Amino acid sequence: MRQIIALGGGGFSMEPENPLLDQYILNQSNKDTPEICFIPTASGDSDNYISRFYYSFNTQNCIPSHLSLFKLPTRDLESYILSKDIIFVGGGNTKNLIALWKEWNLDQILKKAWQQGIVLSGISAGALCWFEEGVTDSFGDGLEPIKCLGFLKASHCPHYDGEELRRPSYQRFIQTKTVQSGIAADDGVALHYINEELTNIVSSRPNANAYRVSEHQGEIVEIKLETYYLG
Repeated sequence: MRQIIALGGGGFSMEPENPLLDQYILNQSNKDTPEICFIPTASGDSDNYISRFYYSFNTQNCIPSHLSLFKLPTRDLESYILSKDIIFVGGGNTKNLIALWKEWNLDQILKKAWQQGIVLSGISAGALCWFEEGVTDSFGDGLEPIKCLGFLKASHCPHYDGEELRRPSYQRFIQTKTVQSGIAADDGVALHYINEELTNIVSSRPNANAYRVSEHQGEIVEIKLETYYLG
């Protein structure tokens, strides 16, 4: 079973006092004490980000670790990744993440992990990267479209309600067919894909939602999707 859990926002880095999404991710493994590996490439392997990951997950029923491409734990990245049960990719610069992963062949290793049943997850850049394309602030000022890894078909927009320009920018890109139709997620929302199908949408916030966004005859169509509040 192939699983990807994409967070529009939330989790330990945005809601350190609200572990609902982190616990949801851990519960999708078939292990009682899953090994979860944090990949903070998009943040430049921020020490603060890594510390916050351990601070949160050391209190959960799991075995946390992290992978830094700047301080490699091993020469055999494939064996290291394939020994884990869950991968969690942090937020930051999506363009840099993809470039570095391809340089180290980590994109192909993660695809193999996904195909072997290791749960892939992540927030913001770490959510967007799994889709074919989407909206990013990786290029500096403003939001731009970006091509991603394509494990999941369609486009994606994280932080749909959390950053004021996300919603209008995503809609404009879809309306002008700059990016294809896709799924947007508010902060606090996780999109759970099983075998490439959006199977479940959960949230850590009562009023957070996900939306299917498309274009029809030149007009934007936004459909709110059923979202289950975990609280």
